[in-house]
Amino acid sequence: MQASDPTYQSVKVDLGPRSYAIHIGPDLIERAGALIAASLSAKRYFIVSDETVAGHYLSALRKALIEAGMSVDHIILPAGEATKSLSNLERVLDWLLDAGASRDEGLIALGGGVIGDLTGLAAALMKRGMHLIQIPTSLLAQVDSSVGGKTAINTRQGKNLIGSFYQPSLVLSDTSTLATLPLRQRQAGYAEIVKYGLIDDAPFCPYLSQNGADVLSGEPGALQYAIMQSCLAKARIVNQVERD
Repeated sequence: MQASDPTYQSVKVDLGPRSYAIHIGPDLIERAGALIAASLSAKRYFIVSDETVAGHYLSALRKALIEAGMSVDHIILPAGEATKSLSNLERVLDWLLDAGASRDEGLIALGGGVIGDLTGLAAALMKRGMHLIQIPTSLLAQVDSSVGGKTAINTRQGKNLIGSFYQPSLVLSDTSTLATLPLRQRQAGYAEIVKYGLIDDAPFCPYLSQNGADVLSGEPGALQYAIMQSCLAKARIVNQVERD
């Protein structure tokens, strides 16, 4: 579905009272205050990010929220898969409790799949559920892990064994953040995009055959279209089987 602002597009994940929008386009972090305010009435937000992503985007996100009249706090975790741990989950929850966060306020995941998974689980647990906003900054997170409500951390017994299904209130997929990704991460995200064509959207496959190089290189139009089609496919799957 085309959003009213022609610079971005929106996909709806239709889950009745748990429905939410995914906005896809450039420079959404700079407009995050207005976009979040249009979906939520909360005035206080807590941002979780990692050392790598925070260096690029945390200041811009804080500025956007503060200019929209919101109170903002943040925590920065180490980058990498090891961050999805019980100790870091406890660290985030202690931080929220010490700050007196309420379930009517918002927790924002600013980062890739690791931050999104950990923050999502923290949001699900915090006073039995607080508002969650996903701002995915990797291609894989924008087309997969930020959509659908799967949250989890890793343990010594394996990956993603402690988790919850908890839907976000809003997803902001800022395509501008993908410009800093190394090729390997872009390829990982592109593989997920191709998978949607193979399992859910056969007409999407010829488009990727013709435009795959542009998607990988970050050509804005091709990239935004590929992310939108992937999110539409993921939304269809989630609408049918939310807890798959």
